[in-house]
Amino acid sequence: MRLEGIHHITAITADGPRNVDFYARVLGLRLAKKTVNQDDPTAYHLFFTDEQGTPGSDLTFFEYPGARRGRPGAGMVQRVVYRVAGEAALDFWAERLGGEGVETAREPGALRFADPEGLGLELRVVETPDEPLVARSLEVPEEHALQGFHAVHAAVADPGPSARVLRDVLGFRELGGHAWEARGDVRGGSIELVGGRGPGLGGAGTVHHVAWATRMEEQAAWRERVAGAGLQPTPVIDRFYFRSVYFREPGGVLFELATMGPGFTADEPLEHLGERLSLPPDYEPLRGQLEKILTPLPDTARWRPAPIKSMI
Repeated sequence: MRLEGIHHITAITADGPRNVDFYARVLGLRLAKKTVNQDDPTAYHLFFTDEQGTPGSDLTFFEYPGARRGRPGAGMVQRVVYRVAGEAALDFWAERLGGEGVETAREPGALRFADPEGLGLELRVVETPDEPLVARSLEVPEEHALQGFHAVHAAVADPGPSARVLRDVLGFRELGGHAWEARGDVRGGSIELVGGRGPGLGGAGTVHHVAWATRMEEQAAWRERVAGAGLQPTPVIDRFYFRSVYFREPGGVLFELATMGPGFTADEPLEHLGERLSLPPDYEPLRGQLEKILTPLPDTARWRPAPIKSMI
């Protein structure tokens, strides 16, 4: 029983339209699901992914218009790391982001920057057997596209207890330098523990949680293992597109164990993902009310090639 790397990463935005413009237009990701926060359906839950909405590519946002700017601190993810194909891709992104007025920091194999609300991002050249998870974009050539998640950087005051849970409970493999990898049969993803003693402040531009991918048939066993370690997981929660279990690791970072399925095609076809507001069945009676109060968002079709039925 092994976790299949990162499933998704969820952050907070105060400005849905600007968020969609940055992640769908500038970064070339696909807005694959436009739905609501199932714990607060008055707020959007936006999913930016590869072309097929694959676990391992989902950067998601809860939108709270006008929310204060947050500040990452101990017990929070500080940076999200994407994979890219090589130095030529980093050249492309340095030029593209610079043209958008985004300040970048370059070093061999990596490019660091932040989104418009301060969320720390990094593009890293990574040698891996994993399939690249790429979205189609009119503005980003496929050879330079983001290829899915590589890692998160998480700040913890004391890495020791966090490392023990990663190794002994969740089955991560130590990579050295406080970096740990979860690798299954399908994919791998990492967490890098960094120092962080100052208090954080949740809000726009901060990460709410990081989810690790499980197989559907193994999730109950993972929950039992986490509970047996005294980490107080939630019950299994049906999120319609996947099932979730939440708990905090010893350093305070909120973890989720999310299943690789049913997936985003549960309620709309692949070629039309994200084009309209999708609501799980329990929330469908609220559609009329929600469509009146949710923020109008840009039409991402202008930044994408014509829909296709398959990427095989």
